[in-house]
Amino acid sequence: MIATGVQYRRLPLPNLAEFECAGVYYGATRVEQQLCDGEEVAVVGGANSAGQAAIFLAQTSKLVHILIRADALAASMSRYLVRRIEETPNIVLHPHTEIVALHGGEHLESVTWKSNVSGESEDRKIRHVFVMTGGVPNTSWLEGCLALDAKGFVKTGPELSPEDLSAARWPLSRAPYLFETSLPRVFAVGDVRSDSLKRVASAVGEGSVAISFVHQVMHD
Repeated sequence: MIATGVQYRRLPLPNLAEFECAGVYYGATRVEQQLCDGEEVAVVGGANSAGQAAIFLAQTSKLVHILIRADALAASMSRYLVRRIEETPNIVLHPHTEIVALHGGEHLESVTWKSNVSGESEDRKIRHVFVMTGGVPNTSWLEGCLALDAKGFVKTGPELSPEDLSAARWPLSRAPYLFETSLPRVFAVGDVRSDSLKRVASAVGEGSVAISFVHQVMHD
């Protein structure tokens, strides 16, 4: 059973580790929402997860800054989320912008961001930064062993094409079971799996379902 998950993409800042879970977060739940109630926050990223986080945080935050390196959100975010962001008055988009410094003691106190167009920097009293730039699957050790998608996530079950199975020399007359990889009797669940929901609850559910198939293949 492969359940090695992903590594969050991290900001290239020397003191980042000092503020992880002390002002820098990789998810936006009710807990984080309550921590920054009434404050300004920053969301880094331009994909759907960043858009969803920004809209969620805007419900209780004074101001939500979205920082992206691109010039617009349309290329990386669904039109529905882009429209929601445009219609939310306390969300401000900063294109061509990235955080270049974090400041504080035991907790993040302020950030410095920089425009990659003008070169100008700005300091903001922001105590909460949400890094929503995706993750890299922990699958480098699997390359050449089983089928991965273009981003390195493990393909399983119905996601495995006839070409994938042919290349892997699938030896069985049956098709792969749900969550089974291109290597018979090897399963993958959770964030490491291609097209998974990237949620703890779904990963736990996938694991319990996959175990039932493990018992089945052991008796095949």
